Amino acid sequence: MTLFDKIRGEFIDIVEWLDSSRDTIVWRFPRHDNEIKMGARLVVRESQVAVFVNEGQIADAFPPGTYTLETQNLPILSTLKGWKYGFHSPFKAEVYFVSTRQFTDFKWGTQNPVIVRDPEFGPVRLRAFGAYSVRVIDGRKLLVELAGTDGQFRTEEVEGYLRQMVVGRLASALATANASVLDMAANQYEMGRTMAEVLTADMAGSGLAVPSFTFENISLPPEVERALDKRTQMGIVGDLGQYTRFQAANALENAGGAGEGMGLGMGIAAGQQMAAALSPQQPQQPQQPQQQQGPPPLPQRQWFIGVDGERRGPLDQNGLAQAGLVPTSLVWKAGMAQWTMARDVPELAHLLAPTPPPLPPAA
Repeated sequence: MTLFDKIRGEFIDIVEWLDSSRDTIVWRFPRHDNEIKMGARLVVRESQVAVFVNEGQIADAFPPGTYTLETQNLPILSTLKGWKYGFHSPFKAEVYFVSTRQFTDFKWGTQNPVIVRDPEFGPVRLRAFGAYSVRVIDGRKLLVELAGTDGQFRTEEVEGYLRQMVVGRLASALATANASVLDMAANQYEMGRTMAEVLTADMAGSGLAVPSFTFENISLPPEVERALDKRTQMGIVGDLGQYTRFQAANALENAGGAGEGMGLGMGIAAGQQMAAALSPQQPQQPQQPQQQQGPPPLPQRQWFIGVDGERRGPLDQNGLAQAGLVPTSLVWKAGMAQWTMARDVPELAHLLAPTPPPLPPAA
């Protein structure tokens, strides 16, 4: 290597950044101890901004294009270094390339449910998740507020900060959506656009913007979802009376094969039940108290009597009298220890003819 090649290697004559990471927001050009040659070529590609920093102070910024570094297009840096017009010596400065493309791999979600007041259901707990994109709109502010002197500032380093901003604004966005929980699915696009505008205004001081914000899902607690499912089923069924009659008609039709084997009485009863189910419901009239009418209760047949060595019964008390009950007749019923003469059973005293006292002796 000649002395001229060695000296030329100490000077940088092209400054550029080819990004292959897809997640790098800011990249510092590796100058090390080399100096940038005055008249060097600066290549800033689309979706990039090049920012020059001199001794910790931000100087000139270059949008996409190809530039020849001269004092004419480095006015701030020339002022900071005290260059005079026509200065052609190499110089030292840090060059940060800032990517201005959209970074679309950001996800968000509610770790804890957000409580909102729904106009139809009252206070409800909501969970939601989705995605959003971020773009740098001011490279200078980004370097000052977030990136600093980081030589390779990546999306993962700012993701936590962005997620906090999203969750902090989400509760108010859901609360001011002016839509019922049941209608939020139809308003997700408008809600996402509103969130993007609000977050862009909040992050403007950091040089960031949120071009898009999407709601992928808004969910209710499981118990509320089950209640909504029941409500949906009731809405599909409609009139419960009509649904019951429809089910009864289907049951009668499906039971046609089995009905052929039923007896005539069962068939008539089934027909009456189906007719009652299919007939329109009449308003119920208040029931009037009815007097009990009907035959008297059947006699209690519980007595047995011994007649001529033969047991007869069971009989009621009238049957005992007809069977020839006399005071010396043996009778028995459940609960008695043994056969007993009728005259010794007080319960049968009214059935026995009174025995007159003995006649007085003749005078």
